[in-house]
Amino acid sequence: MSVPRLERELGIEVYSTKSSGIGGRIRQFPEDFVVEEVLLDGSKATVEAKDVPLPTGRGRYLVCVLVKSNWDTLLVTRAIARRLEASQERIQIAGIKDANALTAQHISISRATPEQVSSVKIKDIRLYPLRFSNEKIHSKMLLGNQFHIVTRGITHSSAKIEKRIGNVQNEMESAGGAPNFFGHQRFGTKRAITHLVGKHIVKGEWETAALTFLAKPSQFEHPESRQAREQLWETRDFVEAFHNFPFQLQQERMMLSHLVKHQRDFVGAFRRLPTKLCQLFVQAYQSYLFNKFVSERIKLGISLNEPQNGDYEVKIDSKSCLALPIVGFKQPLSSGAQGEIEREILEEENLAPEKFSISVMPEISAAGGLRTALMPIKNLLLAKPSKDTNNPSKRKVELSFMLGKGSYATVVLREFMKSRNLIKAGF
Repeated sequence: MSVPRLERELGIEVYSTKSSGIGGRIRQFPEDFVVEEVLLDGSKATVEAKDVPLPTGRGRYLVCVLVKSNWDTLLVTRAIARRLEASQERIQIAGIKDANALTAQHISISRATPEQVSSVKIKDIRLYPLRFSNEKIHSKMLLGNQFHIVTRGITHSSAKIEKRIGNVQNEMESAGGAPNFFGHQRFGTKRAITHLVGKHIVKGEWETAALTFLAKPSQFEHPESRQAREQLWETRDFVEAFHNFPFQLQQERMMLSHLVKHQRDFVGAFRRLPTKLCQLFVQAYQSYLFNKFVSERIKLGISLNEPQNGDYEVKIDSKSCLALPIVGFKQPLSSGAQGEIEREILEEENLAPEKFSISVMPEISAAGGLRTALMPIKNLLLAKPSKDTNNPSKRKVELSFMLGKGSYATVVLREFMKSRNLIKAGF
């Protein structure tokens, strides 16, 4: 079964299941894609409005729940920081959440009072303080995310939908889960350039990295943005671009404002962006390489559930699980058959792992690590198909499940849906 070109460009080159999908569309409305963060201590951030009394006590950090709809995580923390007249670095998160969704997550803010936080009013954002803590929120606190998703506009009969969903579910259960690909939003579906920017940064090609981020257009973005990018790609005129780029392209305008004054200082231009965003570029390239490793292993018919000679293994809940490398300057490759896969892919990329040590911007260097090859799908609940009142004569399916931290719901959904057009399908 062939995979859409856009997914292949992200290193996602195969399906793990052979059964036909149901099609349909996700994210027709933000509330169709609900993400609720769960911490290791059992704390769950919920999207439901709560009347919580202001916390009392002391602590270096104020832990809050952030509920957002149609907001990028980094942009929303920047907006909150502005309202608080604080540095964005004072706001910490456990993980980045989907932009085109309704999400709830924990954040911590240093040196903030409950009264200050409660006074923050921003469209499509709710922020309420929970408690004081001497420990800031960070990724090691995260257990995973609970998802509730509605797939709409399905054209098949209810009987066919149930049969296809059941077949895919059985295949994934037999395999132990779904491949732990980095999902579409890691790269940007409508403009999938994040990993390309990272690739050029890692290779020291800073001008190309900057132009890829600023000027590489996409047919799927807003026409005004696309036109501005195309013009910059052709002219390389940063002064003109600064005046032409739409205001909503805030991050691009931050870079352009630097390049207007320092036209050859591309490293300096990247330094104008939040450090987290620059780290994401590099991490997206790591993610692309990991996806390639997984795809090639599946193509060769090598199990993701049973480690082979030369494979890495990690302990998850006292069980040994196969893990593949996330390439970095400290992480050795696998050996055996998997090691051959990894070396061949890195040769094709003309890349040595040591390149992830970035001397001119060491704060975005990437040491690498290990990531499990499979993701277990916990508490999977599938409702029976029902009429989709927003799409007459079509049906919808609601499903909910929990994934561990770093795993992507869209990777599960792509197996059930097997969409040909990812943009129309809402990915």
